[in-house]
Amino acid sequence: MKKQSIEEKLDVIIRILGLQIGTDTNKTLIERVGLLKLAGVDNKTIAKILRTKETIVRSLASQFLRRK
Repeated sequence: MKKQSIEEKLDVIIRILGLQIGTDTNKTLIERVGLLKLAGVDNKTIAKILRTKETIVRSLASQFLRRK
């Protein structure tokens, strides 16, 4: 029971930090997706944070990684 509570709290922290990156208007959508991927956030969570589809996140993450 306690483990689930910790996971829920971590999920909230990830979303809060993700929102900081997700709302940074100085960065392109590709850069925001890339930064979240580099931070280890999964595509489904990134899609929720950026309010887009998971398939778009997958495509943008791929483009970001090819740039590197």
